[in-house]
Amino acid sequence: AERSETGELTARAMEVVRDVSAPHGFNLGMNQGAVAGAGIAAHLHQHVVPRWGGDSNFLPVVARTKALPQVLDETRQLLTAAWSAEAGSGA
Repeated sequence: AERSETGELTARAMEVVRDVSAPHGFNLGMNQGAVAGAGIAAHLHQHVVPRWGGDSNFLPVVARTKALPQVLDETRQLLTAAWSAEAGSGA
């Protein structure tokens, strides 16, 4: 049941991010177990990372910085509105 719920939430998150930000693809990932970096062995979550052709994924490693095309508060507002709209439509 937990695996199914995580899959459903991941798919929903991808739909919402796709509607709001039009990424070209996604990286998905999870850390399971303390040795893998989960921090709390019983905790489970999925990373949903939007990607665009030519995005600069090396910046966090090389320059310790991240390129963001919009202010985080604006991103949060757009995602919250889209997530709420999806929930209200029965999706």
